[in-house]
Order: sequence, then structure tokens, then C-alpha cells
Amino acid sequence: MSVVIETSIPTPIRPWRNSKATGLRNLVSLTLALVCGGLVVQVTGLSGYLGLFLVVGILMPVFVGLLNLKRGANVVIDRLASAVIAVAFVAVTIPWFSIFFTVFQKGSEAFHSSYLTDDMRITPSGDDLQYGGIAHAIVGTMLMVLVATVISVPFGIIAAVYIVEVKGRFAGLIRFLVQAMSGVPSIVAGLFVYSTVVIFFGGFSAWAGAVALSILMLPTVARTSEEVLKLVSVDLRTSSAALGATQARTVFTVVIPTVASGLITAAVLGVARVVGETAPLILTSSYFVATSTNLNEPIASLPIYIFSSLGLGDQNATARAWGGALVLLGLVFFFFLLTRLFSSRIKRK
Repeated sequence: MSVVIETSIPTPIRPWRNSKATGLRNLVSLTLALVCGGLVVQVTGLSGYLGLFLVVGILMPVFVGLLNLKRGANVVIDRLASAVIAVAFVAVTIPWFSIFFTVFQKGSEAFHSSYLTDDMRITPSGDDLQYGGIAHAIVGTMLMVLVATVISVPFGIIAAVYIVEVKGRFAGLIRFLVQAMSGVPSIVAGLFVYSTVVIFFGGFSAWAGAVALSILMLPTVARTSEEVLKLVSVDLRTSSAALGATQARTVFTVVIPTVASGLITAAVLGVARVVGETAPLILTSSYFVATSTNLNEPIASLPIYIFSSLGLGDQNATARAWGGALVLLGLVFFFFLLTRLFSSRIKRK
């Protein structure tokens, strides 16, 4: 006679997760801090949500510590540290949410059915918000950023490969120049391109703006790519060399594919670095009110659109500037979202 013993699959223990009792204590601490904070704000000169957050941020760790006194010193210290970290995290995120909310609130006033498809060819910036659009600035920004990316990303990755993989005679000098370029103010890059490209090669143009952006983008791409390449294990390189592969073949078939997602991130960081630059574009690409794809002529861009609209001081023009800022934030978010998508696909492969 055989005996069948039923066994259940053991559930993994997750000690890092707080228990329901701990969550209840944290909720009670937050409630007490909110109530006391509201009373303090009413009595003292503090006002508004920031004043309430300041008081709650101070009182919540205190209440967390008091409610955990009976559980021992180690638990009290752990809960206090968790409460302080939570308050610090909220304090850091408040400015970001404030910026996004303000830009969305004021920028949405400029939106209408054809805001993203019309330009300002026949519409003054101070005209009614139901007329005109931002298509010319979007096209100009995308075009210049695309050209700057084509210029700077290959050179940035090549510079990183030379520093990390080749380690040639001039690796130290190139690293020094890249670090020096990363601290160059954007207006200096614009003045350099103005004195070398704009004056001697036909005046303001999209080409000049793209060159100025590529100068600012190159050090970001090179430094980020360098740090990414350093993450590749030495074992991969030695294994490839043991199989008879040359250094060039190892770099292009082993090293670069291994960190392809990181290199894409480096490119997007470079794009995010320059997509909002205004000063170099004032001196290189200038501004044009109509949609254009001609690289040899002045062209519009989102930063210059925002700058020129805000400079008029008119209520409608200011609303258009906020609308341009909202579109610019959305464009940067789209770039990061696209990067995450491609990076995840490359990692799965």
C-alpha cells in the first residue's frame, strides 16, 4: 500500500515588504501629521500647500518613531530612516510636478484643432489663439536635431571606443578635450559657429544651427558612451581574442552589441541636452515664420519660437510661448519613451 503525501509549493519569504500592521502605523502617522500640520498652518504664519508639507515633513518621522517605540531601537531607527527618505523623495518630486502642471495649465490655452499643423506665416504672435500654429517650429527643431545627431553620435561613439578600447597615444588628450567641451557655455558654441560658418558660408541657416547643436551634443554622447563601454566585462573581450578575433572585430561584434541599449541612451541624452537650447540658435539659424525644410536658409525652432513669443509681452503671445514649452516637453518625453522601447527590444534580443 502506497502512501501519497501532498506537498504544497513553498511561498518565498519577502522580508523587505512591510506588514499590514506597519502600513497601518504609517497611515496613522501620516494622518496625525496632516491634522497637526493643518492646525499649525492655521495658527502660525505658514500658508499654502508648501507650508503644510513643511510641517508634515517634520512631524511625520516624529509620529512614526513614537508609534514604534515598543518594537525596539533597531525598528525605530529603520522606520525613522524610511520616513525621512519618503519625505525627501516627495520634496524632490514636488518641483517637477509643479513645473509640469504649470506648463500644462498655461500651455493648453494655446492649443486648438490645427495648432500642431499650422504655422505663423499669416498670423502675428499677438493674434487670437484660434489662429496660427507651431508646425514650423516642430519641423525645424526635428530637422536640426536630426542633423546634429547624425554628426555627433558617430563621432562621440568613435571617441569613446578610442579611449576605452584602443587606448591610443592621444586617448588622454581626447578625454581632456571632451571634458573641456562639456563645460563650454552654449552661447560660446553659437558665437564660434557664427564667426566660422554664418559669416563665411552664406549667413543664417539650419546647417549652422545643427553644427552648433552638434558641438554641444558631442561631449554628452562621448562621455556617456565611455562610461557604458567600461561596463563590458573583460572576459568577453578575452574570450573573443581567444577565438582568434581581431580587436576591431571584437569591438564591432561583441562589445558594441553588448551595450547597444546604453549607446542608444547616450544618444538620447545628447538630444535632450540640446533640444531646448536657445542661445546658439539665435546666432546661427535665426527664425522663420513659415514651415521650411531647406537647410540652407533660416529656419524656425521651438526654443526660438518660445523666446520670440515671450519677448512680445502680449497676453496671446505669452500663451503661445507656454504652448511651445508644452510641445517641447512632450517632444522630449516622446524621445525618452522611444528610447525605452528600442532599448527593451534590444535587451530581449
